[in-house]
Amino acid sequence: MNYVFGPVPSRRLGKSLGIDPIPLKTCNWSCVYCQLGRTRPLTNERRSYNPREDIMAEVQQALAAHQTGEIDWITFVGSGEPALHSELGWLIQHVKALTNLPLAVITNGALLYLPEVRFELAAADAVLPTLDAGNPRLYRKINRPWPKLTFEAHVQGLAAFRWSYPGKLWVEVMLIKGLNDTEEALQEIAVALSQINPDQVHLLLPVRPPAENWVQPADEIGLQRAQAILGKVAHVLQPVIEPAATHSTDDLKSAILGIITRHPMQDEELGVALGGWSLAEVQHALETLRADNKAQLVIRHGKLFWSASGTYYAPSDMGAEERTI
Repeated sequence: MNYVFGPVPSRRLGKSLGIDPIPLKTCNWSCVYCQLGRTRPLTNERRSYNPREDIMAEVQQALAAHQTGEIDWITFVGSGEPALHSELGWLIQHVKALTNLPLAVITNGALLYLPEVRFELAAADAVLPTLDAGNPRLYRKINRPWPKLTFEAHVQGLAAFRWSYPGKLWVEVMLIKGLNDTEEALQEIAVALSQINPDQVHLLLPVRPPAENWVQPADEIGLQRAQAILGKVAHVLQPVIEPAATHSTDDLKSAILGIITRHPMQDEELGVALGGWSLAEVQHALETLRADNKAQLVIRHGKLFWSASGTYYAPSDMGAEERTI
């Protein structure tokens, strides 16, 4: 499948069937920690990047192929920013007409300053936007947005959405050592969160290959500091994505590409996540994809990760055979 993948296991959303409405990598941010690499070029244009009818055909096929209990959530999560698809609202409404499963949208939230985007996302059962900074300087340094997007508009958009949104608003904060895990930075994020009033705050760590090689996850002290400070304005969870046995309606190579295009993984993780195939079969398929220039190896602190070949990391990290972080 080209647009639907999984179910992918997640502590927050259980077994989640992913829907990706945009091509790799279509985004209005180029976050320093992004596991999908740098955004080239940045875009803030909303349009129908992939045909809505083709996306819905794959959703119907995936739902028909799974039994009750095999999917917990349906999740729009893009190879970039899903709200850039101009017909996301239509897609959400049509997916909800097909199933009673809860639907989530993982978004950076940068377009929630637009009333039409707030209206479209209001039909989702849960929306998971991002807030990594509490001031314009860190917003520019961490998220590296499309030039005309401002920190003020970002916070105001999240707050306006909260005011009218009846579903679950779970704000994600990616904690980066030395940037937004200090007491000052976290207090500023807390002020912004108090304006937004989310149901939960999810603390995340950049444990997969980041776009920039200097990015480090917050240490245990930084994480405890964030829980202490941000817990004053919202309930804080510390979700950790853990691979668990699942299966796909695709053939093995297509299933692998469906996952690593959105979530770079180690081959052992893929072997567990794709429980219908042996680790040897997964490793053979990965080498075949690499030989066909569809997958690449990325090294982060001595650990090997597989990602889609279209993912672009810092030029200094790129070698003839692999890109190293």
